[in-house]
Amino acid sequence: MTVRKALALVTGAVMCTGVLATGCARERTGATSQDAHAPASSAAPRPAPPRSFPRPLPGVGPLMRERLPDGTRQALVVTGETEDSSRARVVLYEQYPAEGWRAVAGPWPAHNGLRGWTEDHEAGDLHTPIGVFGLSDAGGRLPDPGTLLPYDEDPEFSVSGTGYLGEPLEGSFDYVVAIDYNRVPGTSPLDKARPLGEEKGGGVWIHVDHDGPTNACVSLSEEHMRALLTALDPGKEPVVVMGPRDVLAR
Repeated sequence: MTVRKALALVTGAVMCTGVLATGCARERTGATSQDAHAPASSAAPRPAPPRSFPRPLPGVGPLMRERLPDGTRQALVVTGETEDSSRARVVLYEQYPAEGWRAVAGPWPAHNGLRGWTEDHEAGDLHTPIGVFGLSDAGGRLPDPGTLLPYDEDPEFSVSGTGYLGEPLEGSFDYVVAIDYNRVPGTSPLDKARPLGEEKGGGVWIHVDHDGPTNACVSLSEEHMRALLTALDPGKEPVVVMGPRDVLAR
């Protein structure tokens, strides 16, 4: 063998050894990296899912919510634009055990007293009383549209003349729901008993709208009055929660 061939064989052996050594080193490095990213022996605990709470009555703050009877599961919320406004927005809510309060009808436009709202209503002051009141009795000049509330059909539910904007009042009492302000629940809306005295007013109803402000009542279109009457359920102890937006939100 010549010297040149011997040198070539030695050089090839050295190169192969270097390549093999490099390959092993990369394989070991890869294994080390894989071990570094291996999952820990005990996984970190997952955060608990957020707790959900029943939805409170929308737009009604804690002070007003305290006035709701424990058994009430139906609430008609009448929200005045401002304390002096005679226009309002009406939504009927129902309470579900896990979900809380959910709108089931409305929003509907409405009118209220000519001079707005008051927390100290007096006869003839042209304000609608603020508060939470039961809705226990209904009636009207027209036949019962299918309400579950006691309904008094009577020709005495009649009215004539014009309102504060010159609008005709005829038909305003075709359907009414009595608001249990200064009255005896379980009687016709026409009943004249005033437990708080005559000076505190009475006869505050939800009735058919005549396109203008009322003395103290809340008024809805005839279509919405029929929808309200057929939705109210005495088994759910319905109430009306009413007042200007800022007061209801307290």
